[in-house]
Amino acid sequence: FEGVKEADYFKTAEKTKDELMGLLKQTIRPEFLNRIDEILMFHPLTKGNIRQIVDIQLNHLKKMLLEKNINLSISNEAFDWIATAGYDPFFGARPVKRVIQKQVMNELSKTLLAGGIDPDSTIVMDVFDGKVVFRKPIRKEEELTA
Repeated sequence: FEGVKEADYFKTAEKTKDELMGLLKQTIRPEFLNRIDEILMFHPLTKGNIRQIVDIQLNHLKKMLLEKNINLSISNEAFDWIATAGYDPFFGARPVKRVIQKQVMNELSKTLLAGGIDPDSTIVMDVFDGKVVFRKPIRKEEELTA
């Protein structure tokens, strides 16, 4: 599906499924093919799907921090960076999970252990030079989006 636009994605998937069935009929004897109940096609995740997964994962992180009385605000740049770094249509959501673990959770843990985050505070997750950082809010609206 490389090079296929998201709008043409489902049409291309159906065409691929039809071609696959034709190849199966050519290579597998009918008595074996008849025993197959169903063939499932797994479609690569779209960038929109990845953004939804990032949103779910980061909301989970926000809830965990809120239990420790820490509000987390996420900059649009950080969200976009995670979604882009975690996007790999061949491996699904696993790269997103790895990016969040290595780039977000590990950095957050280091910052917490170093005492860089005060209890009962708001922190902002941002990205600078391709690296996730946690900082204090600079503008009032950053505190309100937590």
